[in-house]
Amino acid sequence: MANVPENLHYSKDHEWVRVEGDTAVVGITDHAQEQLGDVVYVELPKPGEDFAAHESFGSVESVKAVSEIFTPVSGKVTEVNQTLNDEPEKVNQDPYGEGWMIKLKMSSRGEVDSLLTAAEYEDFTKAESE
Repeated sequence: MANVPENLHYSKDHEWVRVEGDTAVVGITDHAQEQLGDVVYVELPKPGEDFAAHESFGSVESVKAVSEIFTPVSGKVTEVNQTLNDEPEKVNQDPYGEGWMIKLKMSSRGEVDSLLTAAEYEDFTKAESE
């Protein structure tokens, strides 16, 4: 079973959100990186770009496929993880730590409440794979 930290919020698109004040740190879940296989390239937006919730903000390319990544909440990109330009494998090695992708200044903190808890996400991924 994939690692699903309790302190995060999850989307059905397999992204996670860690709330830090009015900032949402976003990445893909351990389950998503396992499904993708070895990540070889990550395309991220530029700081200052605005995104609506569930809008594509970039893509992850692996040895198996290219997958779009979506914003679980709406907001303005304040920072991108530049490390992933040179070390995209961080997404596989540490998806909830060094493999984070973007930081968003959230438009509406309440959007986080519509995301899944760790237990709900685990149930969702189990049901999806049956």
